[in-house]
Amino acid sequence: MPPACATLVWLISTRRKPKAVRNGWNLFFGIWNLSTFAVKFFFRMVHIHQISPDTLTLERLAELIATPHQLELSKASRQMIQKNRAYLERILSETDAAIYGVNTGFGKLCDIRISQEKLEQLQYNLVVSHACGTGDAVPLEVIRLMLLLKIQSLSYGHSAVRLETVERLIHLYNHDILPEIFEQGSLGASGDLIPLAHMSLALIGIGNIYYKGRKIPVSDLPAEVAFPPVKLQSKEGLALLNGTQFSLAYAVWCVTQANRLSQLADLNAAISVDAFQCQLTPFDARLHDIRPHTGQIETAATIRNWLKGSKIAQLEKYSVQDPYAFRCVPQVHGASKDALAYIRQAVFTEANSVTDNPNVFDETDAVLSGGNFHAQPLALPLDMLAIALAELGNISERRLYQIISGARGLPVFLAKNSGLNSGLMMLQYLAAAIVSQNKQLCTPASVDSIVSSNGQEDHVSMAANAATKAYRVVQNLERLLAIEFMIGMQALEFRRPALSSPQIEKIVGQYREVVTTLEDDRYLQPDIQKTIDFLQKLVF
Repeated sequence: MPPACATLVWLISTRRKPKAVRNGWNLFFGIWNLSTFAVKFFFRMVHIHQISPDTLTLERLAELIATPHQLELSKASRQMIQKNRAYLERILSETDAAIYGVNTGFGKLCDIRISQEKLEQLQYNLVVSHACGTGDAVPLEVIRLMLLLKIQSLSYGHSAVRLETVERLIHLYNHDILPEIFEQGSLGASGDLIPLAHMSLALIGIGNIYYKGRKIPVSDLPAEVAFPPVKLQSKEGLALLNGTQFSLAYAVWCVTQANRLSQLADLNAAISVDAFQCQLTPFDARLHDIRPHTGQIETAATIRNWLKGSKIAQLEKYSVQDPYAFRCVPQVHGASKDALAYIRQAVFTEANSVTDNPNVFDETDAVLSGGNFHAQPLALPLDMLAIALAELGNISERRLYQIISGARGLPVFLAKNSGLNSGLMMLQYLAAAIVSQNKQLCTPASVDSIVSSNGQEDHVSMAANAATKAYRVVQNLERLLAIEFMIGMQALEFRRPALSSPQIEKIVGQYREVVTTLEDDRYLQPDIQKTIDFLQKLVF
C-alpha cells in the first residue's frame, strides 16, 4: 500500500473511534510507513546485477569488481537453464547412448560406461579427485570473479546443469562465501580443472571458505547463510570443472587494472617530460598522422593535453633531441595500448562464452562434444598482456634513471644536500629489480605445452600460468609507476619558480598533502605505499 493511501485509510479509520483504537491505528500505520521507507532505502543501497543473455561488458565487470552487487537470474536465463536440463534428462531416460562425461568416465577414461545408478557418485568423485591444487592462495577478488563468470557461463543453459546448482553458486556470491582456491594445478586445457574443483568443493560441503575475513571450514558457516550440500546430478560436476573461469577471472582483473595503469603511464610521462625539460616536438600531431597507429596517436594527444599551459615546457631546452624514453613515448606507450585493445576484445568474448564440454542444444536436438574448454584464446592474450605492461614499466624505469642522473640542471639523485643525503638513489635500484623480475615473468607460458591424461590431452595452453604471471606484472607495474611519479614530483621542485601545466600542478598540490617534498633523507617505504594509495584514487 502506498504511503498516501495508508494516510487516507488512517484518516477514515480514526473518525469517531475510541482513543485506544485510534492509538492502535496510529501505531500500525506508523510501522507501515517506516517499513516502506526502510524497503525503499534498502533497494537504494543494494546494487543488483541481473545475470542474463545480454552482453556482459568489461565496463560492467569493472563496476562489479569495484562495488558489491547482489546477483539474480533473469527470467530468460532461468528458462534456458531449465529447458536444456530437461532435454538432457529426457535423453538419458530414453536412450542408453554414451554421452561423454554424462554416463562415461573422463579424459582417457572416456570409453568406460557408467551405470545410471552411479551417475551421482561419478560427479561427486570427479570434484573431490580433481581438488588437488597447491601453491599460493588465489586472491579474494579473483575468486569472486571466478564465481561470477562461472554463473554467467552456466546461465546460457548449454551446460545443462540444474537451476538449483546455479542458484547455489549465486548464494555463495551474494553472501561473499568464497571457496579456498590455490594457484597451481591448471594446464588450461580441459578447462581450469583443479582450481574449479576447489571452487566447487564448497557446493558439496567440503573444504575451507573465506567468510567475513576468516578462513573456516564450509561446515562451520553460521546458520543464517549455511546450506545443505548439493548432490550433483548427471554432468553437473563436469560442467563446474570444465571451463576457463580461473584464467578468465585473472584476465578480467588484469585488463581492468591495465586500462588505469596505461593512463597513469601517460601522466607519468608528461610529468617526466617537464621534469627533464624535454622538447615537445615529438608529440606534434603531424608526426603521428603519417604513422597512424591508433595507440600512438592517442598517446601523443594525451601528452599534449597534460602539458597544455606548462611554463616549464616554454623554457630553453638543454638538447635538440631527448633520450628515447622521452622522445618515443607515443610509439612505446601506443604499441602497448594497441595490444591492450586486442586483449580486451579477447577477454570480452570469453566472458560471454560457454566453455565447458559437452554442450547441450535442446532446440536442435543435439549433445555435442568439442574443445571449447581449451584456453588457447586466453593464453596468447595473457602472455601479450604481460609483455605490453612490462614495456610500460621498462620505459618508465629508463625515464626515472635519467631524471636522477644529475643532468639538465637537476641535482644527482634529486638530493638537496648530496653526499650527506642519498636522496632518491635507491628508488632506481628498486625499480631496476622490479623491471628485471618483469622480464623474467614475461617468458611466454603459451609456447610450453605438455602431454597429460595419458596422451588424451596432448596439447595444453598453459593459460593459467600465463594468468598468474600477468597478475604479478600488473602489480609490479603499479609499483614502478608509483616510483616514477615520486621522482617526477621531486624533480619538479627543482624547476621552481617555473610551473608545469595547471592540471599537473593541481595533482602536485593534492599529492603534497599526502607525501611531502624530500628535504633530507627519510624512511621511504611508507612514502611508496602512500603514493600507490594516492594514485589508485586519482581520477583521470
